[in-house]
Amino acid sequence: MNIQPVSLSPSAAARVATIAGKQGKPAILRLSVEGGGCSGFQYKFGLAEAPYGDDAVTETDGVRLVVDPVSLDLVAGCTVDFVESLGGAAFRVENPNATAGCGCGSSFAV
Repeated sequence: MNIQPVSLSPSAAARVATIAGKQGKPAILRLSVEGGGCSGFQYKFGLAEAPYGDDAVTETDGVRLVVDPVSLDLVAGCTVDFVESLGGAAFRVENPNATAGCGCGSSFAV
């Protein structure tokens, strides 16, 4: 099975680099999926020290995005973006696999 890679937009990469620099950590963003949220699954973001052996890893502008194999099944082909609006600033996942989402953009169904 050919799984599509996930990607990090340039604006998301710049934001991760800024956050990681302030915290003195490597510029590595981990995206994972957990059960829960208003639509069944929710996205979880965090800085990682290093990828694990079986993680999918992509890189944008020197910033790495890592996803574990179980989560990758649910987010394959996604783009992680960083969006600033009047309502605030947040990482957003553009997920072609989602059949439904919620208003907050942090959970989805497949």
